[in-house]
Amino acid sequence: MREATAFWIVEPGVGALRSEPLREPRDGEVLVRTLRTGVSRGTEATVFGGRVPPSQYALMRAPFQEGDFPGPVKYGYLNVGVVEQGPPELAGRTVFTLFPHQSAFVVPATAVFPVPEGVPAERAVLAGAVETAVNVLWDAAPMLGDRIAMIGAGMIGCCVARLAHGIPGAEVTLVDVDPARREVAEQLGVHFAEPDSAPRDRDLVIHTSGSEAGLRLALATVVAEGEVIEASWFGDRPVTLMLGEDFHSRRLTLRSSQVGTVSPRRDRRSHADRLALALDLLRDPAFDTLLTGSSSWRELPDVLARLAADPGSELCHSIDWRDA
Repeated sequence: MREATAFWIVEPGVGALRSEPLREPRDGEVLVRTLRTGVSRGTEATVFGGRVPPSQYALMRAPFQEGDFPGPVKYGYLNVGVVEQGPPELAGRTVFTLFPHQSAFVVPATAVFPVPEGVPAERAVLAGAVETAVNVLWDAAPMLGDRIAMIGAGMIGCCVARLAHGIPGAEVTLVDVDPARREVAEQLGVHFAEPDSAPRDRDLVIHTSGSEAGLRLALATVVAEGEVIEASWFGDRPVTLMLGEDFHSRRLTLRSSQVGTVSPRRDRRSHADRLALALDLLRDPAFDTLLTGSSSWRELPDVLARLAADPGSELCHSIDWRDA
């Protein structure tokens, strides 16, 4: 029996590479050899640090997760590889799978999604982030000419901003505390502002910073009777909002968006439909600006520890498994 190398969170704050048996695929299954995986910085940092609330253990399980929170657990969901064995229509195809960081794996053929021609493997690891962005915009339902603010220029915020950029007449502003994000915003074709100069009276505000200050700013910058879409996930961190100020008098709405459920506004679409759409949208080379770092699979335990402690200006860090 062959073996694969997988990344495990042994305990909060400690990661390790382990060898695992790799069985032969059965009928209706595929063997995938991984090319790249992506680190979903916010969620994986929360999992790595053991900050998933016990009440969310079941809801936060990744599709092919092994083990349980807080650890040992094998977690992740941004995997791009090549089908080495499987049905003829998939053999040799580059595919995206919601699978953890592992050099090779066997899954049902229905769990892999072919990557469109012209989308490189490194960019394809963004499929999970773009899928989230699609769901956020389905929830937000922006209109032509809307003035839209994205509070938080992380991977999800940047993906939402790029997709919203394509709405005719829309004015999209990416707001972040890091002035280096200005260059990223320019590459995405949208405006940029630091919090102190964030534009007011936005028709729609989407919050993805994962910070209390960012959510407060979102409520301050939306137009009266406007809606803030909360797309961050705070894990076990409490958040305090000043609802005693003008929240009521301005008749504001705060609504969550969560990728685990397809937006009710698109209830005729399946999760598979949404992911296939995300992969097709990744034909846009502007998304390459979100690929800010790459490391060998051998470095993954140290890389995830570093990103969890201090991500710096990283957006999407990809892991190269080609020589595993």
